[in-house]
Amino acid sequence: MPTTSGTGSEVARGAIIIVDDHRKLGFHSWHIVPKAAICDPELTLGLPPRLTAATGMDAIAHCMETFMSAAVNPPADGIALDGLERGWANIERATKNGQDREARFNLMSASMEGAMAFQKGLGCVHSLSHSLGGVDPRLHHGTLNAVFLPAVVRFNAHAESVQKARRLERMAHAMGLGSAGDIPEAIQDMNRRLGLPSGLAELGVGQDWYEKIIDGAMADHCHKTNPRIATREDYREMLAQSM
Repeated sequence: MPTTSGTGSEVARGAIIIVDDHRKLGFHSWHIVPKAAICDPELTLGLPPRLTAATGMDAIAHCMETFMSAAVNPPADGIALDGLERGWANIERATKNGQDREARFNLMSASMEGAMAFQKGLGCVHSLSHSLGGVDPRLHHGTLNAVFLPAVVRFNAHAESVQKARRLERMAHAMGLGSAGDIPEAIQDMNRRLGLPSGLAELGVGQDWYEKIIDGAMADHCHKTNPRIATREDYREMLAQSM
């Protein structure tokens, strides 16, 4: 029975554990999937605005990353796009008015759909946020996803599979934007309106953390399902853009 609209763990086959050496490890098994789940948006009405925003951006990141992934899974793509449309159109409403039941319903739908779709695979946003969340477990996963999304979208725009299937253009349409190039700035603007941090520096992350973050990102299970495989230098540039 989820009480936030973000992880989608009620339909997911994964679990995350932070171990003593600060690695944030992902585990996958169909035995983890619940036999039944109750998704009731009424359970999220009391969620504070900042947590509504951060978990909602987690759901949006799931939808966007899995849609950009190069793996072939048309049903997952359709689910991800519907989740993105619902999440993007309702996250600000749910954050500003937690009692908006229609917005809460659509945000919970986006959360569930994002997790249904991400069986296809995620990418660099999660590689980085998993790693950084292990370096400093106090940092919130959804908040990190929101901060990393613009830089990763820019990086993925050059991937052949993304360009061939016009994935950014299709995401822009679902988000009500004029063009694919508007996506990174629109995410940054949404983060500002939601009251989320504008960058990693605001969270206390320093450039001296980069190598440790990159070590974790390169080893993360989401690294290889990004549509464009990132090098250490690519990750360094994404971190710099996200500061």
